[in-house]
Amino acid sequence: MNNSTSLRVRLPVLVLLMEVVFLGLFAGFVTYDDNANAKFQNNETNPMDNSLYRDYPFFADVQVMIFVGFGCLLAFLRLYGFSGMVFNFLTATFTIQWAILMQGYFQFYSDGKIHLGVINLLNAEFACAVVLISFGAVLGKTSPVQLLVMALLEVPIFALTEWAVLKYLKINDAGGSILIHLFACYFGLGVTFVLYRPSLNDGHVKEVTSYQSDILSLMGTLFLWVFWPSFNSALTLKGDDQHRAVLHTFIGLSSSTMTAFALSAVFNKRGKLTMADIQNVTLAGGVTVGASVDMMISPAAAYALGIMGCTACFMGYRYLTPFLARHFRIQDQCGIHNLHGLTGLISCTAGICAILMANEETYGPSMYQIFSHRAPMEGDPKLLELQQLIPGLMPGLGRTAKEQAVYQVAAIFSTIGAAAVGGVLTGFALKLPCLATPSDEFCFDDELFFDVPSDFEFTQLLDDIEIFIMG
Repeated sequence: MNNSTSLRVRLPVLVLLMEVVFLGLFAGFVTYDDNANAKFQNNETNPMDNSLYRDYPFFADVQVMIFVGFGCLLAFLRLYGFSGMVFNFLTATFTIQWAILMQGYFQFYSDGKIHLGVINLLNAEFACAVVLISFGAVLGKTSPVQLLVMALLEVPIFALTEWAVLKYLKINDAGGSILIHLFACYFGLGVTFVLYRPSLNDGHVKEVTSYQSDILSLMGTLFLWVFWPSFNSALTLKGDDQHRAVLHTFIGLSSSTMTAFALSAVFNKRGKLTMADIQNVTLAGGVTVGASVDMMISPAAAYALGIMGCTACFMGYRYLTPFLARHFRIQDQCGIHNLHGLTGLISCTAGICAILMANEETYGPSMYQIFSHRAPMEGDPKLLELQQLIPGLMPGLGRTAKEQAVYQVAAIFSTIGAAAVGGVLTGFALKLPCLATPSDEFCFDDELFFDVPSDFEFTQLLDDIEIFIMG
């Protein structure tokens, strides 16, 4: 073990330091929300009056996506399975704790406390998904210390961006197309731009998959596929909005899956299926319907969005990823620009079109719940009429459809800008020599950071023989 990559001091010092900081912050600033506080809840409380019963099923589903889905999906490299899954586990656990504090910082209650409940954990998991998506751009080329530092810096930048966009631009983003997928993508691309390794542009001898690693990665895809409707619908309004979100996500995923199989066979010179296409491109529809997932776009539109997203994602993997690596110093290891960037842009465009076409004839009075910023302002007589139809309807900003669309566009550009700048700055921080950066030779290799089992050397030997025979 080279001292420059030894974790013996670096990882424990960073982890223990952050645990002490987290413990102090939790002790000083975190308390229970009303749904978890014994003063306001008891065993006779109606279950549906407690957010646990409304939100925990979605929290559990997203948790499976974070720890199992992402973990298995990132284990696709033959000699990097331990790292793909374990670094995901470590980074996700750290990120959720940090996100609770950072997102809560921008939501302080009058008593100066962060009121913790299941909904806060769910929001923290979405922040965690942002970090794990960005992680995909630098998979195999970073140490666990670098990944923790990346999460440490990305979460506050994300929390600030999220707070500013929602507070001042006030957008519709039910499936997180802007604040999750676009932010994560361009932050990760900013990091990998700074961490560019010229010698990896022509590939790496260990940058290969195996029969077992491909199966494990496909299991991750299946977990993500099955639970994606919960991801897209978790933060939508309960009732028919959430119902539509589930339906649209399933339809989009289904059409993108069918399209992925067709494209994979057509573009394979031998007319066979490519596992990388099945593992990644099939998920594109879940992202593409995100921005309009709770709107009245029609099942046919969701189906078409799945096809469009899948096609863009597939072509991105095939042509755009190598182009960016050769000409723009962007080595996108897992192709996050294809699965989250391109599809996120398509999703945002579809969402803007849906906003422009939304009217009371299609939505009825509930339009002012889904598009809450288009509701009449306080004092407007129409607000009183709507409140008689929908008791509890809150005053809005009185925006027109065109005005709301302009704010959506502003949110897209501001989010991409903040993410890219934050990613570049974080990339420079990750270049510090004390963060156990792996050399080019030991990229994509579990042996650098793990005690590996005895058959690991045999696996490496098989790789060497295969490389010798092929080359």
